[in-house]
Amino acid sequence: MTHNKPNPDNRADNAEKLKEMVQNTIGNMEAAEETMAFADGKDKKAIEEKNKRRQDSIDAMRNEIKDESRQ
Repeated sequence: MTHNKPNPDNRADNAEKLKEMVQNTIGNMEAAEETMAFADGKDKKAIEEKNKRRQDSIDAMRNEIKDESRQ
């Protein structure tokens, strides 16, 4: 029986990864905004709701970046 060891918890680049995720999410929001120009009412509402969730995620990631920079 082999014993698998978990990888060490390396958070050295966590803040950089989070910053990249924020930028990707912002890009997705901007692309969705452009798509909204061609969307009907139902699709437009879905895009608005998804972008709201994206904004919530961005806020959470930015808070996590702050926490990571304090450590």
